Amino acid sequence: MAEHPAYPVGLRLTGRRVVVIGGGQVAQRRLPALIAAGADIVLVSPAATPSVEAMADTGEIAWHRRAYEDGDLGDAWYALIASSDTAANERASAEAERHRVWCVRSDDASRATAWTPATGRSEGVTVAVLTGGAPDPRRTAAVRDAVVEGLRDGTLVAPHHRTRTPGVALVGGGPGDPDLITVRGRRLLAEADVVIADRLGPRDLLDELPPHVEVIDAAKIPYGRFMAQEAINNALIEHAKAGKAVVRLKGGDPYVFGRGMEELHALAEAGIACTVVPGISSSISVPGAAGIPVTHRGVAHEFTVVSGHVAPDDERSLVDWPALAKLRGTLVILMGVDKIGAIARTLIEHGKNPETPVALVQEGTTAAQRRVDATLATVGETVVTEDVRPPAVIVIGDVVTVGPAS
Repeated sequence: MAEHPAYPVGLRLTGRRVVVIGGGQVAQRRLPALIAAGADIVLVSPAATPSVEAMADTGEIAWHRRAYEDGDLGDAWYALIASSDTAANERASAEAERHRVWCVRSDDASRATAWTPATGRSEGVTVAVLTGGAPDPRRTAAVRDAVVEGLRDGTLVAPHHRTRTPGVALVGGGPGDPDLITVRGRRLLAEADVVIADRLGPRDLLDELPPHVEVIDAAKIPYGRFMAQEAINNALIEHAKAGKAVVRLKGGDPYVFGRGMEELHALAEAGIACTVVPGISSSISVPGAAGIPVTHRGVAHEFTVVSGHVAPDDERSLVDWPALAKLRGTLVILMGVDKIGAIARTLIEHGKNPETPVALVQEGTTAAQRRVDATLATVGETVVTEDVRPPAVIVIGDVVTVGPAS
């Protein structure tokens, strides 16, 4: 007799009783989705993993700390049987059959009345995958991942999926490697009509955009009588008011020396909706890519990120350099290549050890990445002799030497 395929269905479990037998790894994986579905969950198990126990401690599930007993599935709408006691699983499965409760068996799918699909979500769409015949977890997971990834990065676009709401998204593109943009940022790029990009944004992503997308280099926007930032603000407003979906693509994170809040204020004053998508900051990711942790147990318990675009003796500087010189943790300097000599001298003058290790990581996370090491005493000269150029992240502190390659 031919085996019939499973009939796919979405269960609405809000407020409905769900019984889980067994508190091990299977329950740990399945419980979060059941909690998110709003189910009234009862766990029956003598023991549980720490994560499952934490769900009980916070009141997300009710936990009966004992083995399965006949009658536990009374009034249940759905059951997940996942204990290590085969005999108990058989009895619970039989009870589910008597009470017509849909039942998943983690130990024997052939004896179950329901199978759990491999599921994933992307912007309100739930993807659930089942294979024909008995479940094949590896295959279903691979298909699910391919579909969800396609929806997230825009390579798979469902008809009428996009809601064309005019507005602006301030997207942090990460440190440079196109794979380090967030999933949400990549999806918004795929849906954009206009992309206004910074020089330090992940340039490779622009090549993936459809031909109809207008890509504007922020550095080449005509400024005329406007300041550069004001002109960029005006461009964002102009395109959004024209009914376009606009992405402002920035390097790193929009709020870490990215002037993101200035743009947000300008858009708010113009009555334009704005979404902010955080990005991976180069202050952490670039040192990490070069083998430098910004914190390390027993070495640095804090790190400070500073803009170095204004010299320490410049009256416009807002940085308390004498205070920074007294800190024992890691100092990360962005936009400071041409000022690092003056910065190093100031730190030494205020008490920083001249032999403090320094690393300069140029073009971090890209194919052109390189690392140059020095000390506070030598870094000013090293930048010149090694021809270190922006963009580069500068790390000052003992963490520079803790990596295996140092």
